[in-house]
Amino acid sequence: MATTNAPPAGTKPPAGTKNAGRPPARARVRTGQSRRRRNAITAWLFALPFVLIFGVFMLGPLLSSFLMSFTDFTSRDIENPFAVGFVGLEQYAALFRNPQFLHSVLNTAYFVVVGIPLTTILALALAVALNNGISRFRTAFRVGFYTPVVTSIVAVAVVWRFILQPDGLLNVILGWVGIAGPDWLNSTTWSMPALIMMAVWRNLGTLMIIFLAGLQAVPGDILEAAEVDGANAWQRFMKITLPMLRPTLLLGTVLLSVGFLQFFEEPFVMTKGGPLDSTLSVSYFTYNQFGFGKYGLASAASYVLFVAIALLSLLQFRALRSKD
Repeated sequence: MATTNAPPAGTKPPAGTKNAGRPPARARVRTGQSRRRRNAITAWLFALPFVLIFGVFMLGPLLSSFLMSFTDFTSRDIENPFAVGFVGLEQYAALFRNPQFLHSVLNTAYFVVVGIPLTTILALALAVALNNGISRFRTAFRVGFYTPVVTSIVAVAVVWRFILQPDGLLNVILGWVGIAGPDWLNSTTWSMPALIMMAVWRNLGTLMIIFLAGLQAVPGDILEAAEVDGANAWQRFMKITLPMLRPTLLLGTVLLSVGFLQFFEEPFVMTKGGPLDSTLSVSYFTYNQFGFGKYGLASAASYVLFVAIALLSLLQFRALRSKD
């Protein structure tokens, strides 16, 4: 018959033998602290490459450019940094007295005010169409409209230069309905609308995908219940779909606003800011000032743009939250 040294069930261990074989409590605390310290050191060692890269290439330039925006630092001061003078807010005052900068602010505002609503409405219309009406070709349309997003800006510029030439595709189409198209890229009136068309085409796919994901998250049973109650398609969209899509609209428009306020690639590859600065944006103005060696002025322009992006994003958040 097998024997065992285990105490019978329900028997308490003798006094003084409960922690037999275990280290004292103080030693266990020290062991736990050592283990946590080793885990923390290991975690920091794994995070160290990112922290170094972020500090050197992101945080460092941000802080240095912020400090630089209060100085008169130019390319002539590179050999003698101690000659740089601190001018404080006078740098920002000089920036707002610069007529070319003010012109770039108006151009950027024009681009944002026209481009963002146009892109949002078209992207929402396409997303609704893909979600409801043409599901058979959904994948093909997704690929077709998203292709401009992943296409090189150089390739896009080549295509749009062909479209916007005086005898290009757009003017040929306008000619079919009896309209004489302008010389889009060489006109101070039509160069900005031409770049807006190009930007809308480039950003439409990203926003459409975001809106499509939001539309597919709308519960179908609520829409069916409204349909049973007699609501037509427009009423279901305005009263149910659009309110439930508000967080997605907020995300999409904020991302779009950040991109449109940093309006740079289109004028850089298509017009170089011309003709007569008609497509000069704040980002392109900043790029030019860095090229001219006016590092203090360029840094100040960068932070003005940063504040504009922050304010516009805040306004969008408040506008959409106030309807909750």
